[in-house]
Amino acid sequence: MDVTRRWTLSALLAALAPAGPSRAASSPGSGGSWPDQAPLGPVEPFSFDRLKARAKSLAAQPYRPPVAPSADLVRAIDYDAFGQVTYKPQATLWRGDTGVRLFPLAAGSPAPVGINVVVGGEARPVLHAASLFDMPAASPVRRLGDQAGFGGFRVMNADDVTDWVAYLGASYFRSADPFNQYGLSARGLAIDTAAATLEEFPVFTSFWLEHPPRSAPTVYALLEGPSVTGAYRITHERGPSGLKQRVTAQLNFRKPVSRLGIAPLTSMYWYGQSERTPADDWRPQIHDSDGLSIWTGAGERIWRPLHNPPRVSTSTFLDRRPRGFGLMQRARNFADYQDDGVFYEKRPSAWVEPLGDWGAGSVQLVEIPTSRETDDNIVAFWTPARAVARGTTLDVDYRLYWTAAEPTPPGVARVTATRFGQAGRPGHPVPAGRRKFVVDFAGGALASLTRRGDVEAVVSASRGAPAEAVAYPVVGQGLWRLMFDTDIAPGVTDLRAYLRKGADALTETWIYQVAAA
Repeated sequence: MDVTRRWTLSALLAALAPAGPSRAASSPGSGGSWPDQAPLGPVEPFSFDRLKARAKSLAAQPYRPPVAPSADLVRAIDYDAFGQVTYKPQATLWRGDTGVRLFPLAAGSPAPVGINVVVGGEARPVLHAASLFDMPAASPVRRLGDQAGFGGFRVMNADDVTDWVAYLGASYFRSADPFNQYGLSARGLAIDTAAATLEEFPVFTSFWLEHPPRSAPTVYALLEGPSVTGAYRITHERGPSGLKQRVTAQLNFRKPVSRLGIAPLTSMYWYGQSERTPADDWRPQIHDSDGLSIWTGAGERIWRPLHNPPRVSTSTFLDRRPRGFGLMQRARNFADYQDDGVFYEKRPSAWVEPLGDWGAGSVQLVEIPTSRETDDNIVAFWTPARAVARGTTLDVDYRLYWTAAEPTPPGVARVTATRFGQAGRPGHPVPAGRRKFVVDFAGGALASLTRRGDVEAVVSASRGAPAEAVAYPVVGQGLWRLMFDTDIAPGVTDLRAYLRKGADALTETWIYQVAAA
């Protein structure tokens, strides 16, 4: 479905591995003056308003694909070749002050992007030079010659070895905060993901980096694609709980879009606790995210466990003025994965907080079948209810949190586990066409309730009739368990459940989708 999405994931993880022992940093750079670590071009005026005007002007013109080197040349810069090319530490822009290092071109980022630095309302381009990179003598990057350019950039930690945010490939960007570990990614925009038409990948074709002294940089970007142009401003605020970005964008549409994805998040889910291992692998779970969390405009908290479907699946959650949604990693124990190489328990979660009135629309979750952990097969985004027509200008504003969990706690008990298996009771015949589901909850008011606390299980299904639903505290484990059987007919069955006391919800609403042949 998308070479861009899947290649970028693998290559970026390789490129973001520590490059070796830290070298002594030069004197701290000053974001208030031009960085002198790389050659710069002539000065031009710059502002966000100028960038928005440029994007709007481009939208009135026919689309022109970015000029890229020969496909054969760039295709040779595969995963291994890309990982052998490193930007020289001494050429780090603003080195010693959360400096910036640049990526070369590669198979997943085949067209050069403009990298500009901004100081005092003026911008200067960073000029590409092969001398900025270390690479083997036989590297295919050398064969690009004058066609070479930059593929993207990353921002370094104070150790001058590891990095905390990176922009590479199409409109992808991601953060390693708060665990110094990369996982899922975000995109500037998604167009026609899992739609009847071929998915479109708009590209950040130019970046402008503004780096005040002792502050995280502000990133400005120009987005271009056959259907859209856009001007983006992304600010960064780091703290103990992770990274908070403010994404402000103005989008201009060249033509109608059937499925627009705002604030898209992309992740990987191969298998987890709710499924038997679908492959010959020794690890109990493999995923960057294990669920979609939604905070609706009405205040309901929803948890939808991810799964690896037999075919491409799209789930739609209608809403109005959403308060937030995100792809989360809740399984945080090493024992959940037993992977001492990539440490899935440290993968960040990403949460989108809409700013302003996003109106009516839906959170959409796309799940794509996969048989390996290198496939980025999960996408979540917001789709406005109002159709996007040619000539439409759309302003978008949201905060994006890279964190361990939702930045605003649910206030009710959270889902901690989802399991299923044979229906019925041990020692009795297994009922045909039925399955048993077990959902665990922890936290909130449930912690102080007992079996006699009038806790009621509320379970429903789109088809069939759930039966024998029971909820009870698990002795000594600090959690409540909901258990029920339900009919599973061929096709797709949607399940929904939560615990309540009187009229008050005690838990998140658990939603699950079962596909049966």
